[in-house]
Amino acid sequence: MDNTTVRMPWSAALHEMLRSLYTPAEAEFIVKMPYRPSSIERIADLTGMDTNYLLPMLESMCLKGLVCDLWEKDHYTYMISPFVIGFFEFTMMRTHGELNSKKWAELFHNYMFGDREFLKANFGDGQQISVMRTLPYEETIRDIEHVEVLDYERAEFLVAEQDLFAVSLCSCRHEKMHLGKQDCNVDLETCTSMGEAAKFLIRNKFAREISRSEMHDIMARSKEMGFTITTDNVKKDAGFFCHCCGCCCNLMNGIKYSGYPGVLVSSTFIASVDREKCNGCGLCAKACPIDAISIRQDEIRPGEKKRRHALVDQRICLGCGVCALKCKTGALGMDKRAQRVIHPEDSFERVILQSLERDTLQNLIFDNPNSRSEEFMRSVLGGFLKLPPVKKGLMSDALRSRFLNVLRKATS
Repeated sequence: MDNTTVRMPWSAALHEMLRSLYTPAEAEFIVKMPYRPSSIERIADLTGMDTNYLLPMLESMCLKGLVCDLWEKDHYTYMISPFVIGFFEFTMMRTHGELNSKKWAELFHNYMFGDREFLKANFGDGQQISVMRTLPYEETIRDIEHVEVLDYERAEFLVAEQDLFAVSLCSCRHEKMHLGKQDCNVDLETCTSMGEAAKFLIRNKFAREISRSEMHDIMARSKEMGFTITTDNVKKDAGFFCHCCGCCCNLMNGIKYSGYPGVLVSSTFIASVDREKCNGCGLCAKACPIDAISIRQDEIRPGEKKRRHALVDQRICLGCGVCALKCKTGALGMDKRAQRVIHPEDSFERVILQSLERDTLQNLIFDNPNSRSEEFMRSVLGGFLKLPPVKKGLMSDALRSRFLNVLRKATS
């Protein structure tokens, strides 16, 4: 599982979690399963298991969130569920009564934040590609008539593109409730999904279908409560919205407690303060979910009396606009970032770039863990891709698009 898009460094906490999640038969199957999404016929061929044995096992593991079933054209493909977004969320969404949710909250929290090796393994080398990105509140953007807001950064447009919607328990809030760390006063049922993602969650009983108007109501409530809206880190076919608060969101806590800004990808905007208008009231600092705003007291101009004002830590600012929503003087607003933010075109690109950053791309190319020849090729290619000049070159603006196009053609 450490060889997928999300690294899972070994620890006692991980061992305990996996022993509780998987039966011995499921564990034996998972280590033989190909890394790429595959049909049941291909899985049977690579694992040497009969389809009549595999089908009920795959269906059972999908209902547990340990395997994802993806509909492609006229058949299902199956893939190992990563940790996030994956079996953490699906486990904490389950409310059928068969789980001790408090125990699971403790297991997941210990693994993610106990020694922080999980965060270090996935973001400790400055990785830029994460599974989720921030959406800005449009009304907080300065000079909105002259600054282009692309469709993929507009929540309203993403909703309008879809016809099926669902809501489920927020896994982070559910976890924090059992840990006694949920400080927000909001219903746990706040995680929304759309399109194919909604179909998957509804099909496997992790979510219930809702109407478009209910989706709009949940979005409006999040704005009123000052939640940060996050979504898939893709430009096309975003499948969900998270309605995040600083007390519960594990990605935001990852930024606050580890200092790794890449845990949650920022929008293309960034908060800035007009110090002439700012009165230092502190509402923005209280609203910021990752503590990126502090209140300082110094001179605005040399020789003048010191005044309180807000200061934005632009190294970690998410560009969500929650701070500006709460600003009564109009001192805070969102400006276009000077530095480019990488938002992959689609899930294919995100998975490829995420795997490249985490040294697991070779597993998607030679994806049969049961083949010695492919094991050798994974070792050779993995060593080459791990070389800093190679990785840096493939992630650069100059080569990234060509590299992705080659892989897309090779796998199509």
